[in-house]
Amino acid sequence: MGNADFECPHPVAIPPTKPFLKSLTSGLKETLFPDDPFRQFKNQSASRKFILGLQYFVPILEWAPRYTFAFFRADVIAGITIASLAVPQGISYANLANLPPIIGLYSSFVPPLVYAILGSSRDLAVGTVAVASLLISSMLGRRLGFIVDFLSHATIVGFMGGAATVVCLQQLKGILGLIHFTHRTDLVSVMRSIFSQTHQWRWESGALGCCFLFFLILTRHYSKRKPCFFWINAMAPLTSVVLGSVLVYLTHAEKHGVQVIGHLKKGLNPPSISELAFGSPHLMTAIKTGIIIGVIALAEGVAVGRSFAMFKNYHIDGNKEMIAFGMMNIAGSCTSCYLTSGPFSRTAVNFNAGCKTAVSNIVMATAVMITLLFLTPLFHYTPLVVLSSIIIAAMLGLIDYEAAIHLWKVDKFDFVVCISAYIGVVIGSVEIGLVIAVIISLLRMLLFVARPRTFLLGNIPNSMIYRSVDQYPTANNVPRVLILQIDAPIYFANANYLRERISRWIYEEEDRIKSTGEPTLQYVILDMSAIGSIDTSGISMLEEVNKNTDRRAGTGKPTK
Repeated sequence: MGNADFECPHPVAIPPTKPFLKSLTSGLKETLFPDDPFRQFKNQSASRKFILGLQYFVPILEWAPRYTFAFFRADVIAGITIASLAVPQGISYANLANLPPIIGLYSSFVPPLVYAILGSSRDLAVGTVAVASLLISSMLGRRLGFIVDFLSHATIVGFMGGAATVVCLQQLKGILGLIHFTHRTDLVSVMRSIFSQTHQWRWESGALGCCFLFFLILTRHYSKRKPCFFWINAMAPLTSVVLGSVLVYLTHAEKHGVQVIGHLKKGLNPPSISELAFGSPHLMTAIKTGIIIGVIALAEGVAVGRSFAMFKNYHIDGNKEMIAFGMMNIAGSCTSCYLTSGPFSRTAVNFNAGCKTAVSNIVMATAVMITLLFLTPLFHYTPLVVLSSIIIAAMLGLIDYEAAIHLWKVDKFDFVVCISAYIGVVIGSVEIGLVIAVIISLLRMLLFVARPRTFLLGNIPNSMIYRSVDQYPTANNVPRVLILQIDAPIYFANANYLRERISRWIYEEEDRIKSTGEPTLQYVILDMSAIGSIDTSGISMLEEVNKNTDRRAGTGKPTK
């Protein structure tokens, strides 16, 4: 490559400037509606737009006309299967949230009906989730609304694992038959509470809990090895509840330290809209807690729904899911329910049971309704230790050590974020773990913005391709030319750093040339193909770099 190559510029005409309003509208559309959800309404008549609008906001109207009896038969089987999981899980997770057990059953009745009408997932099984239950228990009264938008994948992996560990530790209360237990979730407080009450440990409760925990883990392991027997794992929690209740009833174990649920009120959800107190001094606390828990529940539910949608090759609309999740929880808050989402375990069972549409949620809700109307007295003798075993067995699946190992192999910084979230939750609390992980994530984001990567490019032998000399040691430096690539947008936050870094590259290249006796550096080329945007500070920086290189080069004008 000779000098003449750099003296033959190829001018490109300056593109016409867009009107400000058009540019603003286009930018907002790309930001808020990247998938263009309203494209289906283009070039349609008013009546057709009305029908499409109804189908968009009420998806059941779109697929119901194509519903068949074969679909119904599959949905009934799936709905009954997940109902067998929903009943014990609902009671267990309500207990985890320090709520009356009946609230868990209420929450598995109304929200699934609403989601079946408004949701876009065919496989998502709606119900209570352990993480949201834990958050409701531990975060009410905290001020954590500011961390809503900063939950990365690594943060969620660490947070979920830490939350699962904390939940398991909390369930030692039920396993050991303790009555008085700490409300704090950190490891030290839980261990202190356990070992300060060794005289109150009940061996009967511990033995019963260990037996059922072993049974639940064994059935899950068997179902994983033999997917055709998925129903064994699905039926295991209900089987545990039935066997535990019968055992307590026959042996009168409640008189020997085994705690039971006790009376559960019969009947459907009582209205709770009159309990909404917008003038309460706790309103702001409830709003902040609701925001953070709602975002986590929505993120979990949509992620679960999309993961199963990929198996059936259909698309889940995130906007519809936000509407569905919002409306089902609004309806739930007016009917004595607490937060619901799409738990992975229940959705996996629904998927494996062969569900075809969201009608499986309606079948499940119907089964829960029958339970509320007629079967709640049967849970009187259900031992709390069985509920603790069900929760622990479910939580063990949330400790994703394989994802943590993958983070270590791919990105060490993400691994640090993950471990920080985990340790923060386990050693400190749920909120401390989240805050620590978010702070580290923010610091990383600021480093990416303020310290963008720059590369020295070289020519790959026998080609016209240029790559980083660090990644491709065989790439050759071009004589008299320094080619640099900037791998990020240029903003005021990184303009000064880039100016200094470019100057350093030039100094280092000149020193290398002096030591090797190569021809003098004449040109500096900045590859800005990876730069998506640049602000006025960035433009000023480039102008300053241009002037500095002109002064250093004398008559040799750098090309950019």
